[in-house]
Amino acid sequence: MTGVTGIAGGAGGAGVTGSEGAPGEVLVGVEEEFLLLDADTARPAPRITEILPDAARTAGENAQPELHRAQIEIATEPCRTLGALRAELTRLRVQVVEAARRSNTLVVAAGTYPGQMGPPGRLVTPEPRYEQIARDASVLGAEQLICGCHVHVSVAPERAVPAMNRVRRWLPVVLALSANSPFWEGQDTGFSSFRTEVWVRWPTAGPIGGFASMAEYEALLDRLVATGVILDRAMAYWDVRPSQRFPTLEVRVADVMPSTDEVVAVAGVIRALVVWAAEGRGGPEADRPLRPELQRAASWRAARAGLGEELIDPLLGTAAPASAAVAQLVELLGPTMEELGDRLELVGLVARLLERGNGADRQRRAFRRRHALGDVVGALTLDAGGEPPGTA
Repeated sequence: MTGVTGIAGGAGGAGVTGSEGAPGEVLVGVEEEFLLLDADTARPAPRITEILPDAARTAGENAQPELHRAQIEIATEPCRTLGALRAELTRLRVQVVEAARRSNTLVVAAGTYPGQMGPPGRLVTPEPRYEQIARDASVLGAEQLICGCHVHVSVAPERAVPAMNRVRRWLPVVLALSANSPFWEGQDTGFSSFRTEVWVRWPTAGPIGGFASMAEYEALLDRLVATGVILDRAMAYWDVRPSQRFPTLEVRVADVMPSTDEVVAVAGVIRALVVWAAEGRGGPEADRPLRPELQRAASWRAARAGLGEELIDPLLGTAAPASAAVAQLVELLGPTMEELGDRLELVGLVARLLERGNGADRQRRAFRRRHALGDVVGALTLDAGGEPPGTA
């Protein structure tokens, strides 16, 4: 994430708290991955090498390539407020949309391509590391025309692993909020986030276990690289990880989302969750170990159900309506959101998301109108203002 090179700690370099225990300056940055589709056919358009130099004239290094040529990524600058994050997301979305338009290309905010991707969707970006990953992964690499949203939150290095251990159980709820990939190869998969099911086929993706220290975590990465399972440390694709490049905790569980409102909502919840976790709030229950089998089941259930069915309660391990699980998370984080100055805005944004449904819900509604996948693509295509249709 080029844009977060400036992320630094809060008061005293802690990155989490001020001098009297309240959160200090906690910066947040977001990476969004988008599909590039031909404007005439709505098929994957392998044009990143044409579009990126054009986008770089305005977005600079905040616009980046991804594994496949029919993808582009934006990475925001580190932001102190959610208002600043919204402005950054809009700025970069608009700049990428303008560059793509000049190449007759649409920028589409979907976790998976709804139709059959075909050969153009399987062309790897001509960059040595991507080409090596594709060779090593074979068919798995060819499937990865998928788009996620990653949120970086500044955190003191000594608190990164404890915070990671504590946020894990809540990430399926975040996934349910963001789910935006129900279609795959022209069919409704029955999942709200099928991107998740494609992604977890990597050996280092999905839910992560707990660690006693950063040294233990880094030793595991070294062993995975030494065994040849992964090419380098950057291939630690777990749902949450301490960033290798920045003083942040990076939450990687979300699908890319259509509107900036949704991104701001999810990023704001994640920022509050990381602060809550790094501060050791929540009492003994929050530190109780969670069996890896249950964590994986909770993630699978969230990818399957989204907001429309029951999730697994993060604390009790029992079935719970998705709306109740979201309400539980918002209530848990309420005091932290208040301290960060975000509570009223986030409560409103999350309530609106629950009312309208997540991206998967809206994709299915678009499809039901005429049973046409083209309508799904149209509902996810970013306009000149960086938003999908009907966002206002």
